[in-house]
Amino acid sequence: MRETEARDGVSEKPVNLGSATSPDGVLVDQGGRVLGPRALGTRQKLLDATRDRLDSHRLREIRVIDVARAVDASPAAFYQYFKDIEEAVLALAEAASSEMPVVAELLEQPWLGNAGLGCARKLVSAFIDHWDHHHAVLRVRNLVSDEGDARFRAVRGRAMSPVLLGLARQIEASQAAGRISQDEDPRAAAAATGAILERMGAYHRDLAQGGVAQEQLIETSARILFRSVTGESLL
Repeated sequence: MRETEARDGVSEKPVNLGSATSPDGVLVDQGGRVLGPRALGTRQKLLDATRDRLDSHRLREIRVIDVARAVDASPAAFYQYFKDIEEAVLALAEAASSEMPVVAELLEQPWLGNAGLGCARKLVSAFIDHWDHHHAVLRVRNLVSDEGDARFRAVRGRAMSPVLLGLARQIEASQAAGRISQDEDPRAAAAATGAILERMGAYHRDLAQGGVAQEQLIETSARILFRSVTGESLL
């Protein structure tokens, strides 16, 4: 094992060469060695520095040397964990995506009446909070995904999947109850409402600058979502 690897706490055991994780989900470096506590700490510092630069730079303006210097590391240390800046951003996007199943739990109970509208409000608020916390990372994820990068598209798809499945189940239940037309495809309707949620989370700050209060945004979006999913309209 190289001296720099030993000092950074990387195990000698080779696992899944060239991958960020082993088959059982354990984080590894670019050489396939399992990361120890020190290495995990260094990796996270590099990710934090990358995220900080995303707030003020375009993705392709970010240089490895600047990220490494921000945490008193060398470019070689960065390349021990990530192939390039895009791979680091991909790791940040994966971490953000891990929060979405918790958001999707709001779709596990029936959305009926005022209680259902309350769930819709919570879902909209959760999306706004999620985007506020990870705005730069999610913005880049979506931009690169739209440009056709299959890696970022896959991460984006996995992030939205639990929400879209939950929306589709709610729509199917509403169809079974006769509140929504059978002509609607639940998956297509879920994709449409999910796109509204994602777009709203991404651009709600622009609406706020235009004078739309966040309370109004949440209430309006929740009612649109509730009507779309349940076929009900509450005054």
